[in-house]
Amino acid sequence: MDRLDAMAAFVAVADLRGFAPAARRLRLSASAVTRAVASLEEHLGARLLQRTTRSVALTDSGTRYLERARRILADLAEAESAAQAERAAPTGRLVVAAPNVFGRLHVAPALSAFLARHPAVRGELSLADRVVNLVEDGVDLAVRIGSLDDSGLVARTVGATRRVVVASPDYLARRGEPRSPDDLAGHDVVQCTALDPTPAWHLRVGGDVRRVEFRAAFVTNSADAAIGHATLSGGLARVLAYQVADAVRGGALRVVLAGCEPAPVPIHLVYPSTRLLSAKVRAFIELVTATRDWRFIEL
Repeated sequence: MDRLDAMAAFVAVADLRGFAPAARRLRLSASAVTRAVASLEEHLGARLLQRTTRSVALTDSGTRYLERARRILADLAEAESAAQAERAAPTGRLVVAAPNVFGRLHVAPALSAFLARHPAVRGELSLADRVVNLVEDGVDLAVRIGSLDDSGLVARTVGATRRVVVASPDYLARRGEPRSPDDLAGHDVVQCTALDPTPAWHLRVGGDVRRVEFRAAFVTNSADAAIGHATLSGGLARVLAYQVADAVRGGALRVVLAGCEPAPVPIHLVYPSTRLLSAKVRAFIELVTATRDWRFIEL
């Protein structure tokens, strides 16, 4: 194994925090990856990784070397890509991750349109209401709604959505429409833990956003279940605007406390931070930005 391959093996071990997962990514044996990293350390005269029976951690030298190794490998990939740019086309497997409801309603149709346009690509859509690790889970691109915490990702803003409180017209006729966050105490409240893990909503009161606690009458981790319960006159539910856009327009649900909503949250496409973007990922981003309107502000 040459020095560049050894460098790639080291980066994979550092990314995945283990020799076995790195070996699976590189399609090598764990012993081959171990030998490659050991050879690199011997060549450099420095220990890059601290190994224990349960974990692998970077040493100070390894942390400094990792940044330079990433840059070298990115330069090499960029040079190869530039040489092949004229004949590059989207091919291979494209794995996209998204939240359950948004993925079903909006990402799935976009991916279907993309695959019709690029038949050499095999698509895979993974839906889950949790933040996936793109590197460890082998995801090329993810849709994320809200603030981003992972500085190791590149983000492209492709829309925004409100956090709205909704109820059925029958419920509001029976119980009255809340006029302020303080009115929650007199209402049945549906808590969707996927959006609000604790029984409290952050709502605007005057010029400030305040945490308003409530006692939930119905709790679920499913946005679909929360919306369904609210539609059946079960109470007030707070969800994301795209999740109830059709129900609001069709009259099954009404938005309340609109003046108390916090600022809309952004919708991003995110991918690992490398300077080189694969043709399939670039083409999917271009399709979304050119053909989809993911701004869910007006209902």
